[in-house]
Amino acid sequence: MKTSLLSIILIAFLNSAHAQVNPEITKIGIPIEMLFPEGKSKALILSYDDGRSEDRRLVKLMNKYNLIGTFHLNSNKLGLTNYLNKAEIKELFTGHEVSVHSANHPFLTTLSKIDIVYEIVEDRKELERLVNIPVRGMAYPFGNYNDYLIETIKGLGIEYARTVSDTYAFKIPKNFLQWDPTMHQFGKAYSEPNKPENDKKELDLFYQTINNFIQTKELALLDVWGHSYEIGNDEKKWNETEKFFKMISNNPNIYYAKQIDIVDYINAFNNLKFSVDKSIVLNPSSLTIFFKKDGKTYSVLSGKTILVN
Repeated sequence: MKTSLLSIILIAFLNSAHAQVNPEITKIGIPIEMLFPEGKSKALILSYDDGRSEDRRLVKLMNKYNLIGTFHLNSNKLGLTNYLNKAEIKELFTGHEVSVHSANHPFLTTLSKIDIVYEIVEDRKELERLVNIPVRGMAYPFGNYNDYLIETIKGLGIEYARTVSDTYAFKIPKNFLQWDPTMHQFGKAYSEPNKPENDKKELDLFYQTINNFIQTKELALLDVWGHSYEIGNDEKKWNETEKFFKMISNNPNIYYAKQIDIVDYINAFNNLKFSVDKSIVLNPSSLTIFFKKDGKTYSVLSGKTILVN
């Protein structure tokens, strides 16, 4: 009987507390959700390594479909056989991003600290000389990295570093210096010669992932990486590349970005200044920032303060 009475009292108390919930406090609990520039829910990064001569054709194809690429280059290899020439870098990559890939493409994790610094700083310095723009990102050669390498590059002006660990997901990176991409170009198709059944399976997965990205209603970042030399002179692979570019081009829901653009935007979003009740927001950055709250989209101009309902 005593237990029953206590239960009745507890239920009555909980019902009373629920009835007295302050609607304003409930409203404050509605999360702020980031959107990409122009209020878009999706963003695309195309990321290619090494600076091989096939980049010329790849850039031309990107430009045809109004796509933007990030190109990670080895400056000491430029001018060698099957590589781009230094004199063409600035014009070729106009509208695209040039990024570090180390001067000589070694396994950075096998090097001493001084040699790591040389590979990154020398590559960055030479690329900046070629394009006259600060170079602030990189891709790890061979995708090879460890904690020591990450710590070393933190003081070298590198703000992001892409791995080759495919996630097949569209998540926002939590650590820019350990940036796992969505997937390699064509997934794992063509990774082994003379295996058409495997190629078909991997291409099906690749295109299914692209379709999932296009159709999702969630905030999504697609990051596809590769090497133009893997396409080489194979017209079948160039046709596949064009098919892929055509699928993802000119979509009003996609923000087409250099990789560093995503870094700058996420940092600016994270630096928005909200009042305690989230009804006032200040944007101290130089970018216009978009976000969503309770299904409504807001934009905050650079240096401005707005009220949020």
